[in-house]
Amino acid sequence: MNTTGPVSPTSPAASPPLPTLGSTVDYDKFLDCVHCGLCTAACPTYLETGDENNSPRGRIYLMRAVTDGRLEMSDAVGRHLDLCLDCRSCESACPSGVQYGRLIEPFRVEMRAAERQKTGAPRHWFERWVLYGLFPYPRRLKWTLWPAKLAQTLKLDRLAERAGLLKLLPEPLRRMHRLLPRLRSREPHLPDILPAIGPRRARVALFTGCVADAMFHHVNWATARVLQANGCDVVIPQSQVCCGAIHYHSGAGQPALEFALRNQRALGAEGFDAVIVNVAGCGSMLKDYGHMAHEVAGNDPAVCETLSTFAGKISDVSEFLAELGLVQPTGAVPYTATYHDACHLCHAQKIREQPRSLLAQVPGLKLVPLAESEICCGAAGSYNLTEGEMADRLARRKIDNILATGAEMVISGNAGCTLQMQAALRETGSPIPVVHPLEILDWSYRQTLPKWLTPTTSH
Repeated sequence: MNTTGPVSPTSPAASPPLPTLGSTVDYDKFLDCVHCGLCTAACPTYLETGDENNSPRGRIYLMRAVTDGRLEMSDAVGRHLDLCLDCRSCESACPSGVQYGRLIEPFRVEMRAAERQKTGAPRHWFERWVLYGLFPYPRRLKWTLWPAKLAQTLKLDRLAERAGLLKLLPEPLRRMHRLLPRLRSREPHLPDILPAIGPRRARVALFTGCVADAMFHHVNWATARVLQANGCDVVIPQSQVCCGAIHYHSGAGQPALEFALRNQRALGAEGFDAVIVNVAGCGSMLKDYGHMAHEVAGNDPAVCETLSTFAGKISDVSEFLAELGLVQPTGAVPYTATYHDACHLCHAQKIREQPRSLLAQVPGLKLVPLAESEICCGAAGSYNLTEGEMADRLARRKIDNILATGAEMVISGNAGCTLQMQAALRETGSPIPVVHPLEILDWSYRQTLPKWLTPTTSH
């Protein structure tokens, strides 16, 4: 991850001088931290390493010291900041209301800008060609997944694994293969509009995402059907794009801003009661568009106002349905399940009870508690591809807690968490599936269970 790309033909000496790191951060937000340390017990990287520099207050101290000029920005400082998952669990734990995300995210943008000005390129080929060149574009990703699905069908992937051929791949590509789920046949393309079933209660736009649309297209269909069953006209604007989280959380602010403006044009119509999101990471990013615009385009008040207004229309699907009032699902889903709190749902969006309250209305479904439910599983967007050692440690911690519940399935509202936990469960030999809350509701409304679901033994 620390490997630099090719040097630009333009000499770094010819580039304009860089502003002081931390110049776009609201300095008062640093001062909100009183260094009480209550955040440390909630921070995954501190729990795993015990290193104060890998805690939220430690990272705040480092960023503030660099901003003040008391500490030189170095590879060691950057390493501590890179190891942060940006899970925002510290925000939930903090009694002083420190907005940690509003510190680490703009600071990382400035860090990356400084690096790119020196090298003229992203830090790593994987960042340039995969994170930025492939993942944000669902059409490209679908084409890339087609040979992977064929290999799975013919069991060529398992043959390559047994023959040791995968060891020849660079580590990020090996990790991508490890995380790849069993790819299903895609349902038909989502149409421009799906009408409400029964009395019309709302008109919503559905955000379909990039990686989520390519790998979890069935979840988008399940979401649309559940919204229809709850009296919603569901509009799927075809010009929408990636939410920009892949870029923004890795420090590329300007491309993220461009994605945001395109989504505002595609999804910001006045006639929508809400823009519905079914992926926690995407929803958090979309709701943060106003903050991101201020940090990246702060000298353009029109852009900031436009994106802030749009961000106010974003709603996670569980949040929206809980507020709308769920039409009673009737089909039994006779399984014992445990619910994992995706970081960007429970910490960034403060959505905890709504998914549980919806699932509690499904006949036959029994929810059992999960220890450390709000501790990150190690996915964190692309973190599990770029910070493999720490991601694996957190995955093992999460899977140990899941297996201790005795649950027959795990429920998660985030695509990245699903990929991470599915891969880790496979490695233990466990058949426990990881599903989205809207899949459960969809099965209940349609009164049918998927053929791939292992028959229950507890009911």
